[in-house]
Amino acid sequence: MILPGKHLKPDRCLLGVGAALLELLHEERTVSGLWDAYRKRGAVTFDWFILALDLLFALGAVEMKKGILSRRTP
Repeated sequence: MILPGKHLKPDRCLLGVGAALLELLHEERTVSGLWDAYRKRGAVTFDWFILALDLLFALGAVEMKKGILSRRTP
């Protein structure tokens, strides 16, 4: 689920989806704006999108301030 495996392609695992989301966060976006941008290139459900976003929050890769998502800088 988190990592790709025998039955899960790299672009559909949570880390793969999370990597694609980080690419789209080169500029700040709302969650719905990020979903709209990702939906054009990805083929996962909104649930899977939210799980990947949750993983990015847990890893400390993204942050949200006043409803706006951005990459977290080290």
